This record gives sequence, C-alpha cells and structure tokens, in this order.
Amino acid sequence: MHKINIDGYSVQEVYEDMKQRNVPETSEKLAQAHVTIAGAGGLGSNIAIALARAGVGHLTLIDFDAVELSNLNRQQFKLSQINVPKVIALKQNILEFNPFITISTIQERVTSQNVETLFGDSDIICEAFDDPHSKAVLLGSSREIFPNKPLVMGNGLAGIHSPNNIKTRQQSENVYICGDNISAGVEGLMAPRVLVCAGHQANVILQLILGKVAL
Repeated sequence: MHKINIDGYSVQEVYEDMKQRNVPETSEKLAQAHVTIAGAGGLGSNIAIALARAGVGHLTLIDFDAVELSNLNRQQFKLSQINVPKVIALKQNILEFNPFITISTIQERVTSQNVETLFGDSDIICEAFDDPHSKAVLLGSSREIFPNKPLVMGNGLAGIHSPNNIKTRQQSENVYICGDNISAGVEGLMAPRVLVCAGHQANVILQLILGKVAL
C-alpha cells in the first residue's frame, strides 16, 4: 500500500513529532475536546491558533464578518485574504499549522435566539467579541442556558498600557474573564496586548480541559 507523506515525512511521524514539546500526558484529553470560539478577530484568531497548536481536537469558529485591511495590525490573516469570510480564512491558516484537527465554521451573528444551537455541542465557550452588546448577549444567554458550561471572556486589552495589568479572573463558578477590565477599544488596539489577552484566554481554556485551573 502506498504510504501517505507530508513534505517527505509520514503522516504518523508528523503527528507524533508535532506533540514532542507539549506538556506530557495532555494530548489525549486535548484531542477529545470541543471549544467554540465566538469571534474570529484579534482575540479569536489568536486564541484559535494557540488552541490548534496545542492539539485541541475540535474548534468551532463563529463570525459573520470578512477580513478587512484594518484587521491586519493584530489579527492572524494575510493580505491575500482581504474580503474572505474570517471563519474561512482562519480555518485555512489553522490547517497549515495542524491538519489533524476538526474545524467547523459558522458565518453568522450570535443572538440570544441562536446561542443554544450554536454552542450546545461544545465543552467550553470562548467569547472573543469587540462589541459590548454581543458580549452581554452571550454572557446572559449562556449563563441561563448552559449554567454548568465554562465561559471564557475577554475584557480590557486596548492601548499600549502595561501588559502586566492583563490577568485571568474567575468572575463566578463557570465564568472566567481575561484582560485589565479597564481599557476600552476607543484607545486603539495593538497586536502585543491583544496577543497577551488571547494567550490568557487560550491558557485558561487548556487548564479547563485538563482539569488543572490555577489562576
């Protein structure tokens, strides 16, 4: 039987070598997890890539928007992807890092009416919106519909303030908020602080999957 290769390496070799530097004995749990990310912009695109690199087995990406030039200062898209739906462009990019995971894409706006349908199958919900109203809708609806499902949110990552002010806080039993809780988007958004906050969100999601939350 013909052996399938990726750039000269066997598929099994690629799969195993990609996990060499992961924390030991985490791969199986991560591969079985399903995380749904609401928003594929500055936070969402960076969170999704971090989770994919770690080996989270199923990501669902939700965003109604397309890639714009103004996104390129902080979001994980390329000039060649301008006008491409964000969820499609992000899926393309992620599969270049990790072709062994499942990525579902939904090009739709999140409303209180569709939260149950969009997030029902996921183990963890990740909020990555830049719109306060959308954040409030997802928080209120998810706490009502999925009171026992973890929700990881971002709040306060704008400007060029100290990155040390960005922290992960547990707001309630199943709600975690990452950011400085102060800075607002009107200050402008720059890649470094967006990346720091996205890193916090991705990290607590991994902790939740592995049952090792330590804030």
